[in-house]
Amino acid sequence: MSDRQTSTDVILIGAGIMSATLGSLLKQLAPDWNIKVFEKLASAGEESSNEWNNAGTGHAALCELNYTDEKPDGSVDIAKAIKINEQFQVSRQFWSYLVDHQQIRNPQDFIMPLPHMSLVQGEKNVGFLRRRYEAMSANPLFAGMEFSDDPKQLKKWIPLIMQDRNSNEPIAATKIDTGTDVNFGALTRILFETLQRQNVEIKYRHMVDNIKRTRDGRWELKVRNLGTGAVERHSANFVFIGGGGGSLPLLQKSGIPESKRIGGFPVSGLFMVCNNPDVVAQHNAKVYGKAPVGAPPMSVPHLDTRYIDNKRSLLFGPFAGFTPKFLKTGSMFDLIGSVKPNNVVTMLAAGAKNMGLTKYLIQQVMLSKEKRMEDLRQFVPNAKSEDWDLLVAGQRVQVIKDTENGRGTLQFGTEVVNNADGSIAALLGASPGASTAVSVMLELMKKCFPQDMKAWEPKIKEMIPSYGLSLVKHPELIQDIHASTSRALGLNRALQAAK
Repeated sequence: MSDRQTSTDVILIGAGIMSATLGSLLKQLAPDWNIKVFEKLASAGEESSNEWNNAGTGHAALCELNYTDEKPDGSVDIAKAIKINEQFQVSRQFWSYLVDHQQIRNPQDFIMPLPHMSLVQGEKNVGFLRRRYEAMSANPLFAGMEFSDDPKQLKKWIPLIMQDRNSNEPIAATKIDTGTDVNFGALTRILFETLQRQNVEIKYRHMVDNIKRTRDGRWELKVRNLGTGAVERHSANFVFIGGGGGSLPLLQKSGIPESKRIGGFPVSGLFMVCNNPDVVAQHNAKVYGKAPVGAPPMSVPHLDTRYIDNKRSLLFGPFAGFTPKFLKTGSMFDLIGSVKPNNVVTMLAAGAKNMGLTKYLIQQVMLSKEKRMEDLRQFVPNAKSEDWDLLVAGQRVQVIKDTENGRGTLQFGTEVVNNADGSIAALLGASPGASTAVSVMLELMKKCFPQDMKAWEPKIKEMIPSYGLSLVKHPELIQDIHASTSRALGLNRALQAAK
């Protein structure tokens, strides 16, 4: 064992979008702080943040039907959609600030304009979509949204989907042109490159094996160099665990009370990727449908144009899968290893309460390629099997915890867990995840650096003009923010070029 020991202000575990965002915020607010990053893989953004491991949707609740609930009286609740949209506007403002200050040089490397659409079939669903459109289009956050149940108009919007569609079943869609496609893998790498220029030490191929509290209140990490096998000791005043699915085991090793009675359930995703350029060229939107009955929210089917490696791609999915790994590069023993005496009852309760989900996952795992093609043909009627390949996407670990709804409640959102004094925090869960990273990290900073936030507030407001404000309550800001961020991120130029 190496006797090397180092001390720093902040340690970030995992080189994904969350650590990149937190590190970037802290470097703006406390430039003198020393920050170290440990990542077990060879480069940044290779797990959950990787462009092939997530949907790449700039989640602004423009097209995701699961963010707008239908009430018993038939009205549509858009409160969650408003919250998510406002959070995405925070991310856009911070990215724009970094562009304006030359810390991001070419935003087209990670963000492109792309229409966001919702598509439904059946009279009941068409009625729901119409009511959703009426509720959302009246809100300035969703200005410009269009609705149509006219097949001729829909053929102009989504020719690939409407081509050879012979069904007489009612069909409708909404469309809004201010959506985006975000390559979070590229953004993660860009942010870490900037952090390295700001003297942040990033150690790749370094795995954190253990975390423990020292007598002086600091956190000591046992870190293994995967290249040499050498073991190092690093201590810090604050530790952020942003290791995707790997965050839960590390949080448990910290021993903090807040890590008790929390479990995780891994769900993997698969996408169909089109290999025919002629087919890819016929579609230019992210089109979200409704999830099948019994399916988890992250399994909402969507047909997505993507921009990856400066090339246009077309993906359909996701199809759910199951593996006990918590990361694509994880261990088959991750799930069983996460079961502890303090969470075993919570985990068993979750199993009993989610038999429907278990059945759904088994069905999904057993699907053949042709069965998946049948699902795709609900979107693209003339899809040919030879034009589509199967891609194994990212691994997500959904949080299981005891809530007011009882033991073992499966959560489908993003969870931030921190100890009482805010010296350690972890991010668990997934959706909507990366799109709201800046907002999530600002909330984390309020909990973990309360003594600093007042002094930081003027700088935060410089970076994020809407900070602390509800855009819905300040509609005059919405148009200004849309205009300024579109300019900084090059979305207007890219949209004109696409047309």
